[in-house]
Amino acid sequence: MLLAPRLAHFAGVARTEHVTRAAQEMQVPQSTLSRSLVRLEEDLGVDLFARHGRTVSLTPAGRTFLASVERALAEVGRAAEEVRADADPATGKVAFGFLHTMGAETVPGLLHAFRADHPRIRFSLVQNYGEAMLERLRAGELDLCLTSPVPDAPDLVARRLDEQKLRLVVPADHRLAGRRRIRLAEAADDTFVTLEPGYGLRRITDDLCAQAGFRPRIAFEGEEAETLRGLVAAGLGVALLPPPAVPRPGVVELSVTAPKAAREIGVAWLAGRPDTPPVAAFKKFLLSKRGTLLPD
Repeated sequence: MLLAPRLAHFAGVARTEHVTRAAQEMQVPQSTLSRSLVRLEEDLGVDLFARHGRTVSLTPAGRTFLASVERALAEVGRAAEEVRADADPATGKVAFGFLHTMGAETVPGLLHAFRADHPRIRFSLVQNYGEAMLERLRAGELDLCLTSPVPDAPDLVARRLDEQKLRLVVPADHRLAGRRRIRLAEAADDTFVTLEPGYGLRRITDDLCAQAGFRPRIAFEGEEAETLRGLVAAGLGVALLPPPAVPRPGVVELSVTAPKAAREIGVAWLAGRPDTPPVAAFKKFLLSKRGTLLPD
């Protein structure tokens, strides 16, 4: 930390081999530059320059040090350019996370609509389950995420955007397949295929079954809703799932009349963190979609 402010001074003098000329190019007083070099050598405990009147030349130690200093300064320069580019209002970047079940239609539709007015803004996309995305949000790896349930935590800001109905998905030859609507309690004797513990949809499934008066018997725990739908078609069990992007053969999707089977979808971000212009624009766009995020 003591060396860092003096590295550019060192590199400038090494490049010109002249303190006065380097001071002019860097627009710093010559006396300031000279003191910076002396303190740098004192901190390192080695001579970096051999003095020859008004000119200087690198010592062997100075040449060794210069190679690493130039790499370090170049890396800092690249990092500065990258963060400036990411914050550019027209061409910057948004790190955006979303649920697996939102990846087929919802998120592509949102990005397409947003880019109509912001065609050059770039996205870094992460698809994961809710808790994993909130961890990445807290770690600074995401700017915004679409998640469910809508989190309630002091370090996060979250806004409800929409509600998505859940359906009981049963095999086409299931005893309830001829119905359009059912009470969830009617599936109490069935085995369920669900997402793994920790997923928001799994928590909602467990809560809805508890409200219906039973604890589901679990035949399989997975990571993808469409995998579960395929296992339902194979007769492994039934599942509470959001509507599919494309209807799947071999299953019937039933409306659940009691208890209310739905999940809230919201957008979350880290409290107190300033937004870059691209993030602010996309956040405003998402909030404008309240109540219209998902198809009816």
